Amino acid sequence: RIHEHGGPEVLRYEEVPVPEPARGEARVKVEAIGLNFLDTYYRSGLYPVTLPFVPGSEAAGVVDAVGPEVAEVRLGDRVGFAMHPGAYAEYVVVPAWRLVPLPSEIDARTAAAVLVQGMTAHYLTHSTYAVKPGQRVLVHAAGGGTGQLLVQVAKRLGATVFGTASTAEKARLAREAGADHVILYSEEDFVEAIRRLTDGRGVDVVYDSVGKTTAERSMDCLRPRGYLVLFGNASGAPPAVDPLTLMAKGSLFLTRPSLAHYIATREELLQRAGALFDWIARGEVKVRVARTYALPEAPQAHRDLEGRLLTGKGLLLP
Repeated sequence: RIHEHGGPEVLRYEEVPVPEPARGEARVKVEAIGLNFLDTYYRSGLYPVTLPFVPGSEAAGVVDAVGPEVAEVRLGDRVGFAMHPGAYAEYVVVPAWRLVPLPSEIDARTAAAVLVQGMTAHYLTHSTYAVKPGQRVLVHAAGGGTGQLLVQVAKRLGATVFGTASTAEKARLAREAGADHVILYSEEDFVEAIRRLTDGRGVDVVYDSVGKTTAERSMDCLRPRGYLVLFGNASGAPPAVDPLTLMAKGSLFLTRPSLAHYIATREELLQRAGALFDWIARGEVKVRVARTYALPEAPQAHRDLEGRLLTGKGLLLP
């Protein structure tokens, strides 16, 4: 839990009573917890919350109690959830409609590793900007957990994928995920590289999870009427954009989406998760778990995440 906002040191491992499910809720005995940048935004205070607060928005485990009027799950069901707070715990109470049944081919660690980032890759490429064969896509942080999944899904849709990476190791992982061109931005200006690689045409869409240090320059990578999709703040919140700038740079589109708004109904949640699990089961999308941590090691997990030391997904294990 956190009792104050700040760095990783404000995370405290504490004993609290086991929660009881109310009407429409189920309790999950957690087996694995997904580590996400979103968790650091709540911890730091970038996204305000009522304190004390239990971070974490993604986990998987087994239903061990249900409240009244629950029809979606039963005792003993293997489930996962995403975009519901309180996952850094041994037991979490979740609205039953938010729980996703896990098929036999998907274990708890895989589910906890992929629900947030995988469904993010799905909605970004299928709904926010629907990628079509032959289009040009730029993925920032292409060697990270979400980046690798975005690259794989965009390639599956027939795009030419350009990726940026901070280190040679992350560049290698982006290429393994299927990126056609990887720009090591510590050695090369990514705007100049995109202009060169696209013969000055620019890309159709930029998927930017970095934020502050890349957002403005991402616009310079786009073709006229291209889309800048800002979906993360790894380097800090992006600066405000004057609408006239969008006109001057080619009548660009700018959106700042959240997964929560793309899984707002059970139907949409199950559709995105089902597609994702199907791709994984068929080997079309691969999930990379970079490291696991015991739950009391959450402060170190946050340090590693914010220090860009993870080359894939991090998991916390109760």
